[in-house]
Amino acid sequence: MPRKGKQAGASRGRARTAANGRVAWLPTLLKGRPQQRQDLCWQQRQAQPTALWLVIVDASASTRRHQALAQCKGLLAELFDQAYRQRARLALLTASGGAPQWQRHGLKASAALQPWLQALGAGGGTPLIAALEQARRWLQARQNAHPHEPQRCLVFTDGRLQRWSTVQPLPCSTLLVDMELAPIRLGRAKQLATQLQAEYQHLEQFKVKE
Repeated sequence: MPRKGKQAGASRGRARTAANGRVAWLPTLLKGRPQQRQDLCWQQRQAQPTALWLVIVDASASTRRHQALAQCKGLLAELFDQAYRQRARLALLTASGGAPQWQRHGLKASAALQPWLQALGAGGGTPLIAALEQARRWLQARQNAHPHEPQRCLVFTDGRLQRWSTVQPLPCSTLLVDMELAPIRLGRAKQLATQLQAEYQHLEQFKVKE
């Protein structure tokens, strides 16, 4: 058995001496046989990598109908608050007008998002397919730069698009939230979710998960 005291080869593998957690037996025994609790070394808890949430919002003219975008903005406010509490990073991409526009690129969530959210309006066309393709390329580049970063994408759309070709799934866990609130619904958002291999949920049933 190793003797109490400093042993040869014990210079590597420092561990913290604390009163809880899991015992790090190798550095403990390298110091010698423990005689009391203070002789134990404890494994350090490694911080989890900060998560990235990519949020894609369809803000085309059709989302003004039946207060779809207004209800979506209330939900986004809750999501931003949750991201702030979890210290997540946010990337925001809006699809409206002639081309998608990046609003944030992986910045920490903060109260500065609220004025932007209040000013968010709907209008123009629906470049959602282009936004999804931009997001897919951006996520792939982001994964190369941050290979251990947990990523999740949330897509908010009413699905009222013209015909589109098959889209490729995004390279991370994806949730599509259907914003279509018209009495007669086309159901295209659900079709898009299937092509994206995304989880599907309607805005009326969506709950922010802690």
